[in-house]
Amino acid sequence: MNKKKWLIGFLLITLVLLMGTGIYLSSVMIGAAAIDEKQLVMPETTEIYSTDGEKLAELFVENREVIDIEDIPQHVIDAFIATEDVRFYEHQGIDPRAILRALYRDIIAGAKVEGGSTITQQLAKNAFLTNDKTLLRKTKEVLIAMGLERKFSKEEILSFYLNQIYFGHGAYGIDSAAETYFNKGVEELTVDEAALLAGIPKAPSHYSPAVDPEKAKARRNTVLAVMERNGFLTAEEMMKYQGKTVPDTIYQSEEQKAFYAYIDMVLKEAEEKAHIRPEEIYRGGYDIVVPMNKEMQLASYQLFQENDYFPKGSDTIEAAFVMLDHQSGGIIAVQGGRNYVRLGLNRVQVKRQPGSVMKPLAVYAPALESQQYHPYSLLKDEQMDFDGYSPRNYNDVYRGEISMVDAITESTNTAAVWLYDQLDRDKTMAFLRDVGLSIDDEGLAVALGGLSEGVTPLELASAYTAFSNHGVKTTPYVIEEIRDRHGEIVYEKTMEETKVLDVQDAWYMTRMLENVVKEGTGTPGETAYPLAGKTGTTSFTEVEGATKDAWFVGFTPKWTGALWMGYDQTTEENYVEGGSAYPTRLFKEILNRTPSDDQLTSGFQPPENVQDLDAPVRVEKIDDLHGKLTFKGSGLINVHLSWTPNQDRRVHYIIYEVRDGTSEEIGRVEGTGEFTVEGVNLFQLHDYMVVPVNPQTNQEGDPSNVASVSIGSLFE
Repeated sequence: MNKKKWLIGFLLITLVLLMGTGIYLSSVMIGAAAIDEKQLVMPETTEIYSTDGEKLAELFVENREVIDIEDIPQHVIDAFIATEDVRFYEHQGIDPRAILRALYRDIIAGAKVEGGSTITQQLAKNAFLTNDKTLLRKTKEVLIAMGLERKFSKEEILSFYLNQIYFGHGAYGIDSAAETYFNKGVEELTVDEAALLAGIPKAPSHYSPAVDPEKAKARRNTVLAVMERNGFLTAEEMMKYQGKTVPDTIYQSEEQKAFYAYIDMVLKEAEEKAHIRPEEIYRGGYDIVVPMNKEMQLASYQLFQENDYFPKGSDTIEAAFVMLDHQSGGIIAVQGGRNYVRLGLNRVQVKRQPGSVMKPLAVYAPALESQQYHPYSLLKDEQMDFDGYSPRNYNDVYRGEISMVDAITESTNTAAVWLYDQLDRDKTMAFLRDVGLSIDDEGLAVALGGLSEGVTPLELASAYTAFSNHGVKTTPYVIEEIRDRHGEIVYEKTMEETKVLDVQDAWYMTRMLENVVKEGTGTPGETAYPLAGKTGTTSFTEVEGATKDAWFVGFTPKWTGALWMGYDQTTEENYVEGGSAYPTRLFKEILNRTPSDDQLTSGFQPPENVQDLDAPVRVEKIDDLHGKLTFKGSGLINVHLSWTPNQDRRVHYIIYEVRDGTSEEIGRVEGTGEFTVEGVNLFQLHDYMVVPVNPQTNQEGDPSNVASVSIGSLFE
């Protein structure tokens, strides 16, 4: 009988063990089945860097920088294990001893004062479950924790946990927490700093030193005491670290409103070219390299806030600015508005009426390409009617004829329209398409920028690279490369450039546009940078003298950009006063506030094998012609004529003899202020006149005063 009872007891015990083992194995399997590893892939901060490696901005849903467990110092790990789960390396996901201890302390205290969850359970809850407090949720937590222990090593679980937990103030994971509270990487944390961070996750809003430094310090000291009690610190070390101060503020990088427009263009380009959606950028932990010039980006933003650079009484006037590296096409700075907001109206991509900044693109470059005109060709400059279209010069001054150089410098309207009318319209439109401008208009108003839809500042800056980049138009971009969280390149920009203009003609355009800045409509403001460019305005006809759009588009030896001023909607109350002088000054001041090197300020360098363009000859009126008789010369008696020559010694002079109201050419000289008439008759003396001539255009200047010669002058 005793043997039978013993056998029955043995069988029951065996059955219970088998059932227990089965339940355990089933629990592990159920827990493992509930684990979706995709949920362990945590959202990670995407970082934007300049090409020289400086971090410019961060994009995130959760501010997290995932870090390998090997890069976390041991004393940081010790602080979390001592605080959250001292038997972490001994249990299999749950710790019955910790649960019983917590239950006992809760009963003694009469309230819940201690939790019994392991680090693995906390990971299970954070990654896979909600925060509800039902028995079913707790059961799932235990099962998933057991499954995690079965599926991953202790180091992997610890890595997931330390990168997952929330530390307050938007910081997720230990590395972001180290930066948020101490402005350093996790590898630089001291023991007392690690203890402070280990104490925060229990109640981030309660134990943050930025919220309550005293509570944070007390919590930190408790963590240090727990570390000492569990053998991670000596008593002496504990006391030393407990005496340390705690920070009372968090580290926050400066709000970079200056970068908003640039960041939005990065997101747009990532989606269009790399096929990475914005929401994926915010979660994916990418490293994005951009060609931004941080100094210019900040300078342009700061200057956009200063009303002194905008017309007075126009505090609400808007502006847009973009600058490219014209050799690569990289956008180095962009401002979409004076108070641009994320995902707002980016005005560098809004079409506006370009005014006279279109003249170099629509008229003068195609004219040079036709090989029928050169920079000193004479153009008609007079009031003309073209089948009902009658352009006028802004100052109502007309020369009759004007050189191409002067027409660009002075922004002469009539000459531009006349020349545009002489050109092959198909070829001019083809050139505009080549530089990236889709113009459907066919009328002569195109010459003056009168377009039905307009063009954007970014399009104009890109189009002008055809001049600044020696005839090669480059395509703008904002992303150099994108690397994923594993460091693999997932996108790399490719150079996009188009040869649109002969290098000689591009150089002529550069020199002519440089002259606009030196002595034409582009003179307002000062800059040490060599600068070429064109101004432009469009009129708001409802108000006399009002401007709708004001422009400056120009380039240095390295950068090409456009700056627009105006209103999103021009009305009789909101219009621009002051014209293109304001964007011209602001463009130059942005350059002034951008650090330069000798190469950038040394002047435009002509490409090899091109003919340089001589500076324009300026003819000055002569009003001091004087004549006298002299014995010097090959004749017995001669007439010596003298005058003050033009400062430009390239000017030629035609000498005329005046008799009976008519004049006859008797000689020419170059670069001098004197001429000798050989062998005159004392009894038939005549008057004389000098006319200066521009040798570049063969245009004659105004005649000088008429000089008479008397016999008495022989004895002067």
